[in-house]
Amino acid sequence: MLHGPKRTQILAQHLRRTMSLPEALLWRELRRRPAGHKFRRQHPAGRFVLDFYCAKARLAIEVDGEIHARGNQPERDATRDAWLRAQGVGICRIPAREVLEDMDAVIRHIIEAARGPYPSTASGGPPPPPGED
Repeated sequence: MLHGPKRTQILAQHLRRTMSLPEALLWRELRRRPAGHKFRRQHPAGRFVLDFYCAKARLAIEVDGEIHARGNQPERDATRDAWLRAQGVGICRIPAREVLEDMDAVIRHIIEAARGPYPSTASGGPPPPPGED
């Protein structure tokens, strides 16, 4: 199980109360335990806070908004991903716009990722809906 220091735990509590719209919408779906997978929201992991985490699958789900492409955020994300991979955790990055546009595809993508093994980097978001391959 991944844990974080007290400072990270306090930050995680704050982030649970201030989730973005895409995070809140995704949480509404993930708390239903899709395909039997239990997720935690804003889970402390070392000095990081994961948007969502499935302990059984050792999978982190990150909802990436526009901020993830700005400034030093791409480098910070790479550092975080490398640390998670070193802990044996897979990372599934989902663009926030995908959550807003096609929740069903996002959930299918997450379920597939939780079944593992999952590559350590995202392939550009969830797969297309059935019949649109």
